[in-house]
Amino acid sequence: MRGFPAIWFALLLLALLAALTVWIDHTVQPPPPKRDGSTRHDPDYIVSNFSSTRTDALGNPRHSLAGTEMRHYPDTETTELTQPFFTQYSLKKPAIQVRGERGLVTADGENVHFMDNVKVVRAATPQKGELTVRTEYLRVIPEQGLVQTDYPVTILQAPRTVVYATGMELYKKERILKLFNRVKVHYERPDAPPAPPLTIEQVVGEKGKPVESVQPDKQQSKPTVKKKRALTKKSGADKMNTGKTKARKPKAKKPEPNAGKTKPRIRRHYANTAN
Repeated sequence: MRGFPAIWFALLLLALLAALTVWIDHTVQPPPPKRDGSTRHDPDYIVSNFSSTRTDALGNPRHSLAGTEMRHYPDTETTELTQPFFTQYSLKKPAIQVRGERGLVTADGENVHFMDNVKVVRAATPQKGELTVRTEYLRVIPEQGLVQTDYPVTILQAPRTVVYATGMELYKKERILKLFNRVKVHYERPDAPPAPPLTIEQVVGEKGKPVESVQPDKQQSKPTVKKKRALTKKSGADKMNTGKTKARKPKAKKPEPNAGKTKPRIRRHYANTAN
């Protein structure tokens, strides 16, 4: 009878270990996948050649978004865009247009991201020429009228002012452009000789590859070549044969004062004297 308490204690300990093992195994195992399709990253709808415009209380357009294709994903509530084209309107001011190869609209709809070969264009004003920006990534916050990026940018201010920088913020309402790092400016004075205006493709290339700098056009002048004269001396016979050199007459020798007279020979005789 004394051995029964020890056996029951051992069985109870084994039962506790078994329950602990089952609980740990259940905790480590991942939850079973849901079969309702909520975990799949598939679009629930696709729209082709879309265009949407948001207006203010008076019906004036504030901004518009268009593209060739739009895909909405319910798992992240994000919207992917193909070739998006965004326009920010403003009364009595030129509009700002942004386009890229790809785009993404966040779940709250407050941010629009543009990727790959992004181009920003601000129309010209009577005081300033057209402004064009080229980069590879850009974020637009429509409600704040803010365009910003941390990537390298190339800015062309018509007609021929070029700016290179890394990081930019463009405020639509205040008309303020901020540049942050590695700013490099090429500016031509108004009194410079007239030259054809540059295009953004000439500055960064057709595919958006940045170019280090743009040099002003200069009038090409023909190179001057200095002919070196031969230092070798020509002999008299060579000078006579060349057509450019004239034959020189030999100079007449001056007559000597005693020319034609023969000097008398003086013969000297030595007498032989014998002692």
